[in-house]
Amino acid sequence: MKTIELDDDLYFYIASQTRHIGESASDILRRLLEQPAHQRVPVAEPVAVAQPSTVATQQGLQALLDSGELQKEEKSINRFMLVLSTLYRDNPEGFTQATEIKGRKRVYFSRDPDALRASGSTTKPKPVPDTPFWVITNTNTSRKQNMVAQLMASMGYGEEVIAQVCGAI
Repeated sequence: MKTIELDDDLYFYIASQTRHIGESASDILRRLLEQPAHQRVPVAEPVAVAQPSTVATQQGLQALLDSGELQKEEKSINRFMLVLSTLYRDNPEGFTQATEIKGRKRVYFSRDPDALRASGSTTKPKPVPDTPFWVITNTNTSRKQNMVAQLMASMGYGEEVIAQVCGAI
């Protein structure tokens, strides 16, 4: 068995795809890649990974973390919305590009709440405060953390900041 390093967002995504307790990462990946149990797959040549074009600014996000405002919010949905609003305020262009992330079956972000409703039967879209975007909210806290982790990674935030923010949601 080989060991590989994964970015946090990929790890959170793979972990969120677990169907039962004890399911191994290999089993999850085989299922997601639709590979049989012991099929040999040719190894591809390493490819250079594109770095995000915009460096994320952390002014408002760091101030939010330092202020204790997140901890004052009792509900995870309120913390989630506060983080999304702050990410947009810090970098509207990066946020807009990053909102292209989607789940396997659901669209997470849209400027049109009907597009979110169309991607699932119980998405409960809500507007992200002070932004033109809507987000699905009928997800557990772990999925919200995963969405934020993917969004922040796409915006160019570092792993430590992502982990700190996700831990506060």
